[in-house]
Amino acid sequence: MNIIEKKLQSLGIKMPTAPKPAANYIPYVISNNLVFIAGQVPFENGEIKHTGKVGENVDIDKAKAIARICGLNILSVLKDALDGDLSRVTKCVKLGIFVSSSNNFHNQPEVANGVSDLMVEIFGEAGKHARFAVGANSLPRNVPVEVDAIFEFK
Repeated sequence: MNIIEKKLQSLGIKMPTAPKPAANYIPYVISNNLVFIAGQVPFENGEIKHTGKVGENVDIDKAKAIARICGLNILSVLKDALDGDLSRVTKCVKLGIFVSSSNNFHNQPEVANGVSDLMVEIFGEAGKHARFAVGANSLPRNVPVEVDAIFEFK
């Protein structure tokens, strides 16, 4: 068991199975020593269980939890990309967080912390990243949050 597997176990985090693409794209692309992870929505056991718009029918705490689910899906795709070995990650380079939100909602960064905090919990200093957190009027399948990512690996 590598250091990241031990960390996941100590945090009580059970990795989901990587979601399958829902359209005409692939889940990740490797270029040199970077892995680009396609946008992940909150699939749980093959289903979208969370829909709505933040600031209307989804509150900040719920949206942060949903962002964390997206992050777990990112990690499951990353694990597949790295042949099952997350200890190969040297840096979480960037996260892109899209938040489906009402016109008067302006706390997208707080929602984004749900996935940002997860990366730091798991990878420590290597989990600190650049990011953007933007509002959108809608997202695929009416999900409240979608996250994409770039990781560096050895």
